[in-house]
Amino acid sequence: MLMSLSRLQKYFVVDKLIYHSLEQSLYQISAIIDGQEYFITDESGTLLRSFKLHEMQKKMVKVEAKAFVLRHVSAYDEMIGGPEKHSCNALEVPLSRNDSPITILQ
Repeated sequence: MLMSLSRLQKYFVVDKLIYHSLEQSLYQISAIIDGQEYFITDESGTLLRSFKLHEMQKKMVKVEAKAFVLRHVSAYDEMIGGPEKHSCNALEVPLSRNDSPITILQ
C-alpha cells in the first residue's frame, strides 16, 4: 500500500521506518503502522527514492518512529535447480535517528 509523506507526518509515532537498500545505492522508504506496511510517496503519488541514505533521513525528520532500520534483500539467494526457499533472506540493520545537518570539518 502507498501513503503520502504529508499523511505519514500526521501520525504521532509509527512502529518502524524501513529504509530499503535497492541496487546501486538506491533507497526507498516504507513505514509499518499497526502491522501494515506502507511505501511512502510524494504528493503526486511517486515513490520517494534517493541515491543517498542521508537525503532520505532528512525527508523523515518530522516522523517519529519506535525503530529505524536499513533493509536489504539479496537477489542472489536463488539458484536454478536448488532447493525451494521457505523464508525471506532480508537483512535488517538498526539505524539511529540521523536528523542532524551535515557539517564539514576543516
